[in-house]
Amino acid sequence: MRVLQQQNLTVKYLTPEDMRVAASLLYQAYHDDDVLRSVLSAKDDSSYEMKLRAFIREELASFGQGRQPMVGLFEGENLYAVACVLESETELQASRYWHWRLRLMLSAGYLQTQQLIDKENTIRAALEEYGHYYFLAFIAVDPHVQGQGLGHYLLSGLDDLISSNHDISGMAVFITQTAQKAFFLGHGYQVIKQLSFEKVTGELLFKKQLTDGSES
Repeated sequence: MRVLQQQNLTVKYLTPEDMRVAASLLYQAYHDDDVLRSVLSAKDDSSYEMKLRAFIREELASFGQGRQPMVGLFEGENLYAVACVLESETELQASRYWHWRLRLMLSAGYLQTQQLIDKENTIRAALEEYGHYYFLAFIAVDPHVQGQGLGHYLLSGLDDLISSNHDISGMAVFITQTAQKAFFLGHGYQVIKQLSFEKVTGELLFKKQLTDGSES
C-alpha cells in the first residue's frame, strides 16, 4: 500500500482528463453497492459489470454536461479520491437529459434506467423541505490507499463547497451501510429519513449549511 503525504494533498475540480481515473475509482467503490446490485439486475457478474460501467460512464458524462461539481483529492497529478455532487435546482437533478436516458436505456436497459430515475425522484421528494441543497451522489477512494483518512479529507473539502454557496441549505447523502453512517455522522450529518428501493433499505442524511459559526 502506498502511503500518501498529507501535506501534498489538494482538493480541486476534476477536468476532462481526469474522467478515466474517476470512472475506475467509482467502479471499484460501487461494484458491490446494494442499491446498484438490485437495480442493475443481470443474469451474471459479467453482465452486471458491463451495466455498472455504462451507468458510471453516463453519470460522469451527465455531470459534466450539467456542470455539476465533481471534485477530486490529488497528490500532485495523481487522483486518489473523487466526489460527485448534484445541485437540487437543476434540470439534471429534476428529470435528467433525454439523451442520458436514451444512452443508459440502450446500455443498462429500460427498466433499470426507470428504476434509477424513480430512486432519484424518491430522494428528491424526501428532501423537498430543504429547498436548494447539494446531494452527494458518489464518493470513492482508491482502495490501494484506503485507511489513510482520505475520505475524511475529501469530505472536509466538500464543506468548502457548501460554505461558498450561501444559497445552499446543506448537503444530503443516501447510505445503506453501517460503516458509511458512522463516517458521515462524524462529519456533522444527521439522519433525517429511512428510505427503501426494491429490496434495499437505507438512510437519508443531511448536513446543514453553517450560518454565523453555527448550524442553521
